[in-house]
Amino acid sequence: MKEQREHWASHFGFIMAAAGSAIGLGSLWRFPYTAGDNGGGAFVLLYIAFTFLLGVPIFIGELMIGRKAQRSPIFAYQSLSNQSSNWRMMGYLNMLTSFIVLSFYCVVSGWCLNYALMSLNQFTIGKTPEEIRSIFDIVYTSSDLSIFWLFLFILLNVGVVYNGIRKGIEHWSRILTPALLFILLAMFIYGFTLPGFGQALRFIFYPDFSKLTPAVILNALGMAFFTLSVGLGIIVTYGSYLKPNENIPRTAFIVAMMTLLVSLMAAMMIFPIVFSFNFPPEGGPGLIFKTMPILFAKLPGSLVISTVFFLLFVFTALTSSISLLEVLVANLMELFSWKRSKAVIFSAVGIFIFGIPSALAGSGALFPNWEKIYGKNFFDTMNYITASWMMPIAGLLTALFIGIVMKKELTKEEFLRGTTMGYLFKPWFFMVRYVAPLAVTLIILEQAGILNLSALF
Repeated sequence: MKEQREHWASHFGFIMAAAGSAIGLGSLWRFPYTAGDNGGGAFVLLYIAFTFLLGVPIFIGELMIGRKAQRSPIFAYQSLSNQSSNWRMMGYLNMLTSFIVLSFYCVVSGWCLNYALMSLNQFTIGKTPEEIRSIFDIVYTSSDLSIFWLFLFILLNVGVVYNGIRKGIEHWSRILTPALLFILLAMFIYGFTLPGFGQALRFIFYPDFSKLTPAVILNALGMAFFTLSVGLGIIVTYGSYLKPNENIPRTAFIVAMMTLLVSLMAAMMIFPIVFSFNFPPEGGPGLIFKTMPILFAKLPGSLVISTVFFLLFVFTALTSSISLLEVLVANLMELFSWKRSKAVIFSAVGIFIFGIPSALAGSGALFPNWEKIYGKNFFDTMNYITASWMMPIAGLLTALFIGIVMKKELTKEEFLRGTTMGYLFKPWFFMVRYVAPLAVTLIILEQAGILNLSALF
């Protein structure tokens, strides 16, 4: 099987696929509203620190695990731990997390498709900013529309992943990721001209440490992992398609820098609009859908600009969702010796069924008492559990696996292969073996109420 495994056709194609996976809705959708909900500057500072100190080292480790094993996550962890069935469970955790994330991710992406069609119909004409914002509430509570667009977006995923790595994922990533970066840069430049730009700059980059709580710290860690796709099995899976001479440390830094840049640009694209119109920064999951149409309505050629933006938003969501789907497909193909076509269809059906409660969360048509019992609706519950618990725990276990379970000689050999940055091995290994596990453990214990580190501050 290893000899026949498909590989990326080019370094650029892999970078675009990995960056597309990382950027996706994590940077464009989740980061701005999470930054708004968590007070801005202090959260952003922690997010940047966690990205480099914890996210990048684990990202490098996951790529190494995938490339060395040339297997999907379930079998990669098992084969590099002397066939330990316990570490095989790590692959199952990755698979489960990807499945849950994809179920609500496709709902959000369906909203993007919906907004693209709405833009073609010029839905903002004759409406005030407040009326434009309120349209998302109608979309959010429309059960039938949410399920319809969820189904269509899953079909798009099937169409891409069905064709495999080179003809499917890599081909589309090479086109869509650069296109999104271009239009995002243009929107960022326009945001610079808005009266709320200075206030947005202060909100994003001026840290107010009085707003730091254990939940904010854990959310910042979860965001660092979410935007880098760490703890989902994506990077292990993508790493398994790498050629032996790929420069893994350099690749990790490139993807991290692109992810951070896009996250910050997205925030500086959205918050000038928020402050220019005196909207609250705590916009929740619908923030980008409430703010961007207001900007587009004031631009000449708004029909074209708005439609193109949301279509590119759909496509960048697609670069992330296909990577999540590929985790499920790759594992199912190896677990049951299925053909790719069968694994893709099976995964898609499962995602659609499990995505229905998230699609109906806004209307309360299904599980109407969920929020009363759990404190959040089904959509927000799945979002919170995966980003704030499952991904940090998976990141912790990955760090322990690399630092303790894998032989250090094997780890060093894999780190040095294809790179001239050998001087980074010792600091990287120190971060993975000691700093990352300790930091993530302390943050998780604080959030769980077992420790009270916040009392020290």
